[in-house]
Amino acid sequence: MKNKSTWLWITVIVTTFAVLMVLPRFSVNIDQTLGSLPIKIDQEFGEYDINVNLFGLHFSRDLRFLPGLDLQGGTQVTLEADMSNVDSTLRNDALESVQSIISRRVNFLGVTEPNIYTSVSGDSYRIIVELPGISDEQSVIDTIGQTAQLDFREEFPVDEVNPDLPAEEQEWKKTELTGEYLDRALVVYDPNTGFPAVQLTFDSQGAELFEEVTRRSIDKSLAIFLDDRPVTIATVSQAISGGVATISRSGGYPIEEAKALVVQLNAGALPAPVSVISQNTVGPTLGQETVQKSVIAGLVGILLVAIFMIINYRLFGFLSVISLLIYGVITLAVYKYIPVTLTLSGLTGFVLSFGMAVDSNILIFERIREEQRIGRATKEAINVGFTRAWESIRDANTATLITVFILFNPFDWSFLVTSGTVRGFAVTLGIGVVLSLFTGVKVTKTLIYNFYPMVSGEKEKNKK
Repeated sequence: MKNKSTWLWITVIVTTFAVLMVLPRFSVNIDQTLGSLPIKIDQEFGEYDINVNLFGLHFSRDLRFLPGLDLQGGTQVTLEADMSNVDSTLRNDALESVQSIISRRVNFLGVTEPNIYTSVSGDSYRIIVELPGISDEQSVIDTIGQTAQLDFREEFPVDEVNPDLPAEEQEWKKTELTGEYLDRALVVYDPNTGFPAVQLTFDSQGAELFEEVTRRSIDKSLAIFLDDRPVTIATVSQAISGGVATISRSGGYPIEEAKALVVQLNAGALPAPVSVISQNTVGPTLGQETVQKSVIAGLVGILLVAIFMIINYRLFGFLSVISLLIYGVITLAVYKYIPVTLTLSGLTGFVLSFGMAVDSNILIFERIREEQRIGRATKEAINVGFTRAWESIRDANTATLITVFILFNPFDWSFLVTSGTVRGFAVTLGIGVVLSLFTGVKVTKTLIYNFYPMVSGEKEKNKK
């Protein structure tokens, strides 16, 4: 009994938080008098965000639904790759590399389900980037439209000063070390001070070059340039071997500044410079009327499923519908928290996952009926039904998750689909299947164990 109550309270708490996360914005305006007591309420509710300060740690999350490009539009940027210094036999490979790096830049923007593709026409090599939900074109350009490669520069030797050049052009001297050799940059915390720092990791060839550069720059400054502008300048205290270096600052980097620096460093390793040739804000590719009809069709389908469950399984069906509503609220809350960009294909995955959640309940209820037919009491039939139906539920959902893995293609295998639309469908379906295992089995079981005896207990008593 204690375990049943515990799971009921867990369900109530989780559902309450989920409802607060998905609650749409609405206003309450009351200005009345109840007897001699004035009642005045003017408050907006819903669309809450997470903003927590605990023990000096701050965590925030903007809980908004992110419609995809087909539902709300976004930004489209066309980039031209300069292949003049790339061998003609390697240009297609270079373009693929540029596309991959641009995709990585987009990931640092926090955009989900972008559409990034290439276009080759004669000597023109272009990358088209479509970003749903972003209207600030300039912020996109600043991150993905860098026109120069990342490179490391050391202080210009005094004995090599050219009097014919301006002073600002003699301050730094390019080295052979460029972003091509940089594997990744990430935010770390200095083990000695605990302050944020930036860690650089080079490939094997880059590690050798970096050691040479730092060896000749001891007690001198070493700068990292992107788009011919210094991103950061550090003083080298010793030669650094092993291909891993940490950029730190007295007092530590502010965490947001460290993250911004990491974004710039990770975005700079382009094998061919790119330039922005056009950018514009695009409207939804689907008409508002089409979207509304699609949503209505989904709601009607879910309503028909609920009616079927109540008619066919009565009290069990009614409790499963409550479980289904809880599932829907929790799933939408997870979409907001991750966040998941909702496209029409993603909404299709969400609706389909409802069917998977109901399927679990049907397997359980049919198994309970079978146990009742062979003479088991209802309470015992419920226990046995949940236990024996689990294997079928597990196998069915495992098969679906395997399909989700193939559709999502997390390793970008070339022989599988890489479409953002298909991946969006896979994401929403995968989240739905995982959550349906919790709500379709555990929540339904909790509701039946706690509320079924209240309604049918007298009948069970008479049977005995």
